[in-house]
Amino acid sequence: MPTAPSPKLSTPLEQGGTPIAHAHAHALSEATASDRTLRRFLHGLPGVDTVGLEARAAALGTRSIKSTAKAYAIDLAISMIDLTTLEGADTPGKVRALGAKAVHPDPTDRGTPMTAAVCVYPDMVATAKETVGDSGVKVASVATAFPAGRAAIDVKLGDVREAVAAGADEIDMVIDRGAFLAGDYMTVFEQIRAVKEASGEARLKVIFETGELSTYDNIRRASWIGMLAGADFIKTSTGKVGVNATPANTLLMLEAVRDFREQTGVQIGVKPAGGIRTSKDAIKFLVLVNETAGADWLDNHWFRFGASSLLNDLLMQRQKLATGRYSGPDYVTVD
Repeated sequence: MPTAPSPKLSTPLEQGGTPIAHAHAHALSEATASDRTLRRFLHGLPGVDTVGLEARAAALGTRSIKSTAKAYAIDLAISMIDLTTLEGADTPGKVRALGAKAVHPDPTDRGTPMTAAVCVYPDMVATAKETVGDSGVKVASVATAFPAGRAAIDVKLGDVREAVAAGADEIDMVIDRGAFLAGDYMTVFEQIRAVKEASGEARLKVIFETGELSTYDNIRRASWIGMLAGADFIKTSTGKVGVNATPANTLLMLEAVRDFREQTGVQIGVKPAGGIRTSKDAIKFLVLVNETAGADWLDNHWFRFGASSLLNDLLMQRQKLATGRYSGPDYVTVD
């Protein structure tokens, strides 16, 4: 069930409707000039039709695909994974093993795609970077006092700078959910802007922790704050709470990036994270992407899965398609 379009930003267009070069900056200045204008814009977004959103997500999840398309989808999903370890017990050895798996997910089949990235804490970035080398696998690092985000802004920015200095290609930051839920939208916006600046050339993924935002309207507002503040990706969750990525909250975020590009010409990526464990789950999310944002997002530059165990199931299903039988329990490594 389609949702109503978002309010139009005051973006000048060339003849024919193509956004001109300064459209994004103009939109920022209009919507984020003050706390008052930002609040007015966010609360002017259409309310989310909960029943319609969840029904559409469920309906898209029932789509079946042919075997040839399934093989393509599995390889695409592998290439979109941010292979992740974010535990207090992480060691250099564990991170090196993760990096090696990202580069060669299936050592018995060098035709298997590499994952998009490995995602680690800032103190493990150098180890991950050394391991993946010039393979093309990116190194992402969580930052800004992940996962709670409860720290002073100078501590958060220090976290980011440490990761970037160690070689991180991407930064995954968490928003201040307390500030957001208190209605202090400008603080959230300004912190994202500051982290974006501290990230330098690294791409920035902004994590909302959708399970703590309570309502779909809040997820829509958080999505627009992240995009207006300069996020390269918007991300559902940390994977550290009870409710993480769901088809419905991901669908809502895909609608947001679609609408943002229509209005500004700027494309933003989406990363669902946490709870996506099987090939069947991953394919459902790829259908959501194709049917909502469109084929332009079916690329790991614009869509990622934050996952660890998902890769193993994709590898098992990939081998079954190739050989007609399931592998033994020792076919994949245990993360």
